[in-house]
Amino acid sequence: MRHRTKSKFFFLCGALLLAFLPLSCLSSATQEKRLAPRRPANEFRLDDIRRQAAEDPARAIHLIGAYRVMYVPEGADAEVLDTLEADAVENLKKAQLEAISGERWDDAASLARSLASLGVSVENTGDEPDFVLANAKKLLNDGNDLGAFLAAVRAHGLRPLDFEDAILFLEHAVQVRQRRTAAFFLAAAESSSESEGIPASLRRYAEGRDSPQDMIKGVATVLVDRGYRIEKGRGYRDQVLGSAFFVDASGLLITNYHVIESEVDPSYEGYSRMFIRMGDSASARIPAKVIGWDTAMDLALIKAELSPEYVFSVVDRVIPHVGDTVLAIGSPGGLEKTVTSGIVSTLSRRFLQIGDVIQIDAAVNHGNSGGPVVDPLGRLVGIVFAGIEQYQGLNFAVPAERLAAALPAMIRGGKAERPWLGLTVSETSAGAEIIYAAPATPASDQQIAEGSLIKTINGEAVSAAQGLLIPALQDLLYPTRPGELVALETAIGKDGEISRRVLMTVPRPDVPLANAAKIDSRERMAAPLFGLILEPTVGKSFSPSYLVKKVVRGSIADEAGLSEQDPVSITGFRVMEKDGYALMEINVKKRRMGYMETTMQLPAALDSPDTL
Repeated sequence: MRHRTKSKFFFLCGALLLAFLPLSCLSSATQEKRLAPRRPANEFRLDDIRRQAAEDPARAIHLIGAYRVMYVPEGADAEVLDTLEADAVENLKKAQLEAISGERWDDAASLARSLASLGVSVENTGDEPDFVLANAKKLLNDGNDLGAFLAAVRAHGLRPLDFEDAILFLEHAVQVRQRRTAAFFLAAAESSSESEGIPASLRRYAEGRDSPQDMIKGVATVLVDRGYRIEKGRGYRDQVLGSAFFVDASGLLITNYHVIESEVDPSYEGYSRMFIRMGDSASARIPAKVIGWDTAMDLALIKAELSPEYVFSVVDRVIPHVGDTVLAIGSPGGLEKTVTSGIVSTLSRRFLQIGDVIQIDAAVNHGNSGGPVVDPLGRLVGIVFAGIEQYQGLNFAVPAERLAAALPAMIRGGKAERPWLGLTVSETSAGAEIIYAAPATPASDQQIAEGSLIKTINGEAVSAAQGLLIPALQDLLYPTRPGELVALETAIGKDGEISRRVLMTVPRPDVPLANAAKIDSRERMAAPLFGLILEPTVGKSFSPSYLVKKVVRGSIADEAGLSEQDPVSITGFRVMEKDGYALMEINVKKRRMGYMETTMQLPAALDSPDTL
């Protein structure tokens, strides 16, 4: 015991001696490290930009924009940034030339879009329409008919096809017996001054019409076997039923993501096997696999080793009008080859994260999900998706034009990644107003001002009918890739000074506002989730107090009867990420009710459709 006490004593003495040693007794390296001046944060940022200019020039340009906003550099600092930006642009050009030499036309087109957002001329190498058309021809030679037709249609939308190119794709569409695809390229050829040279046989085939009896041959029943589930001690067969339709002779089909979700969802831990069936319940089950999927649009691309008797065209599609007649084809309740008719009830229902959907009154039921909706000419109108619980008896379809935009990413395989800026937008009489910029996103990096109006995206101003402005903005971003540069022009007020920023997009989260709800303050989350824009005020309660600065029209707060200048205190905020929604508990004194204090609970989905 005495020995242990002595050891402790000598240890303490040694520690005190070291503590009081003069600085000169320490190593010179340690002294230098301690005495070295700390580098400012902006120098670390510049070092990062230098590295990114060589490794990822698009990100370097995004970071330069963020640096300029944060530090407002002048003099030598501004010159350094200009030099780094010029280096990054040159590296983007080099990357484009490498993509061209390697015939990676998709990459070349992506880089062309990024360079165009910077206002950089690419006349010496070509611009986006050139690369998209070159990609279409390459895919055609490689036997990828679906990808080739989609790329040719996009090229035609960017710049009308010349006669020879239109005839090239028309001939191939006739060869693979896709009548509606042939009809599209026939129209493209006829718009040329050389339309007299169209062979009569091609014209005759393209002008023909497919009957519903033909089309049902291209529709399959999808069966996802998930084994058995136990309920109250009994075992029940767990099977997901849906429909699908062929879009390529190689055996590619379109269906809904929610039909095949258990096949690819990493959180699903049970048994899952997918099949398709071409006839009744006595028909053979053909194994199928998932190629790609798009959760935001509830779409999936699957494949079966089968040569279909009929292939639907996603090229010659139609944007319908209210009252137009439509046919829905599918397997309601497993009853294969069922065709129902109805009309387009309305357009522009905002039920998905991106874009809008069509409401139809054609009878569809469980099992129709993923089936095609066509017009009397056989043109694809949309894809049936699951009914919505609160709207029993009403039926909806994803527009065919959005399927066409989604397909290239799904063809590449796996989960389709969509671009994301991190903005939540509200449609107002003045235009698209930014009401929220989520933290740790491109928009917050460059401090995009909340309350400003979006004027243009990549130089294109968007005007749309009421209720369609946000889907129109999403459509500008949707076909592009994450990692591309996007030029965003905003202004405070309708006639305010224009602010132009170039941002690099990142992959869109599955649930756009889930991460923001976990890391941002609850008063800021009131805007994107509930449409409630608050400003702090002094209150007597322990809960933070606010005044309602603005209520977004049509939002949850608007439906709950809140109005400007209502005093509000937030008493609770919960995020149920697994269930996909958030709850905010508030005390509010509504002016409309004579400032009577009311306690309210506001629910909101985390997958807002008003995000970019």
